[in-house]
Amino acid sequence: MKRLIISVSLVIGLAACANGESSKAPAATSTSFPNSTTSTLVPPDGKRSDERILSLVDTIANDNLQPKSIVHSGSGLFFAQNMMYRHNISVFDRQSKLIATIDDKVDLASFGINIPNKSSAVRGSPVEAAFSPDAKYAYISNYAMYGNGWDPSAVDTCQGKDRDQSFVYRVDTSTFVIDQVILVGAVPKYLAVSPDNRYVVVSNFCSLDVSIIDVISGKEVQRIDVGLHPRGIAITNDSSTAYVTVMGGGVIAAINLQDFTTRTITSAGYTPRHLVLSPDNSVLYITNNKSGQIRAINPLTDTLIKSVATGTEPRTMVMSDDGLSLYVVNYMSDTMVKVRTSDMQVIQTLKTGHHPVGITYDAQLRRVWVANYTGSLWVFEDK
Repeated sequence: MKRLIISVSLVIGLAACANGESSKAPAATSTSFPNSTTSTLVPPDGKRSDERILSLVDTIANDNLQPKSIVHSGSGLFFAQNMMYRHNISVFDRQSKLIATIDDKVDLASFGINIPNKSSAVRGSPVEAAFSPDAKYAYISNYAMYGNGWDPSAVDTCQGKDRDQSFVYRVDTSTFVIDQVILVGAVPKYLAVSPDNRYVVVSNFCSLDVSIIDVISGKEVQRIDVGLHPRGIAITNDSSTAYVTVMGGGVIAAINLQDFTTRTITSAGYTPRHLVLSPDNSVLYITNNKSGQIRAINPLTDTLIKSVATGTEPRTMVMSDDGLSLYVVNYMSDTMVKVRTSDMQVIQTLKTGHHPVGITYDAQLRRVWVANYTGSLWVFEDK
């Protein structure tokens, strides 16, 4: 099997660019990042991620697979969310073996939920996943619910609160059983768990708000209006702030997770979709879906550091554990690019399957998994 290489650019280099200094990548020994992954299942090679080369090592396809996203637990489980097209979640191990298929059908009444004039037996449509810090649980957003009295129409042009609310499932990763069902807003898309495992933050695309779920109670405790079509979420290492893209408004909402106040970041660019924070939280990376670029901004000063064109309709991205490389999938270009973060330059472009939409990173094997919307997963290795 060939191996995949993934690189991440240095945050210090971006800060230097912002100050008009040289954008040359610093020496590998000059910087360490908090919370970076140091354990590995492959021998150390002394290389930074931006010195490695990506190559395709595996492809996965089966009748149940039509992934909207692929997310790594951090401990060897890969959850592929198959939306309303397959009504399930496919779970793979590091050997690309399918180890579970989680059906999205639940009985709401068994979870103490009763919605007037709507059936209790429903199906979901899994969109995204986010794992608890200990990887014991996966939280799954459902685009819409299917059942008598429910309106599952999938229209992303929605602009109000007249859509049916939906649910987040919690899955026990030891049994692959849905053990919680949590009511949120309309068309929940992305979600993220705070590092302190206190909250799950959910962007509700059609109700134009953000749900805050309390992990202990398993219930929504706050609903925050943010504007037209919220989607991507990144939470700071200290769990103090959740950044949420507002695609239709061209801004980012910074939500204080202590008092739920918000401030608006205006340097987000056109149609900001996905977010990734640098390991030290000083740089926020954004995919600008319709303008075909990613940008690096300083979220505290609300200033652009640098941007780079990556392809047509960049969707999701992921960062290497050393913070020196970004991996970005371009939906309409059928490509994945590797961007060096120190100077925001594309250093590698690879062909993917048709319509790559999701991406995740396995730091222990230095592998990148790409979800192709048309029904496959491609696995690359950093070598």
